[in-house]
Amino acid sequence: MVVVAHPDDELLGLGGTMNRLISDYGCECRVIILGEGITSRSDQREPETWKKELEIHRSNIHSAQTAIGYQSVGIYDFPDNRFDSVDLLDIIKVIEKEKSEFQPEVIFTHHGGDVNIDHQRTFEAVITATRPMAHEKVKTIITFETPSGTEWRAASDPKHFIPNLFFDISEENLQAKIKGMESYEFEKRIYPHPRSPEALKILAQRWGVVVGKTLAEAFMLIRHID
Repeated sequence: MVVVAHPDDELLGLGGTMNRLISDYGCECRVIILGEGITSRSDQREPETWKKELEIHRSNIHSAQTAIGYQSVGIYDFPDNRFDSVDLLDIIKVIEKEKSEFQPEVIFTHHGGDVNIDHQRTFEAVITATRPMAHEKVKTIITFETPSGTEWRAASDPKHFIPNLFFDISEENLQAKIKGMESYEFEKRIYPHPRSPEALKILAQRWGVVVGKTLAEAFMLIRHID
């Protein structure tokens, strides 16, 4: 199960890896998108003002889903870049509900040190919802970087993304990720923005070089119980 704050985070964080796990290993994957991802672009949160854009944004999710090939998605509408205005328990309850229904063994989610408050709160909610008690089915928690949200943390901050887990991906996996990302009309950018196709390929090449592969995506293993 993949738990993200916004539409497009699922692509930016692990689009290539998700595509590989599904196509090569037959993994069943459900993506949970907690926030609506648009309304912070106004001074005040006015969903009605963004009604048309929100509808487009939701339809883009399904286009991205087709590009990656994951089986199901749960879409929620927590306020964009305002997760700190929501009781953490409300977010936890959504994750607990989805977890109970899908019964995942592995959860991928945001790095807890991202500059984006919604990413931080999503990480906190996942960790709380998966406390390692006797009945807990989630055995593995993995966090990913989100280009334009992880690398922009202050240099002096102690919560930097330091990967210790890497997935080798193919050019086909990378192109599925880029195609999915380009489905998001309000999120895609041109180079040198970190969300541009060129930048996403450079990032995959960079992590590939780190581990002796052509292309890779990087993660932090937070917990694994064997």
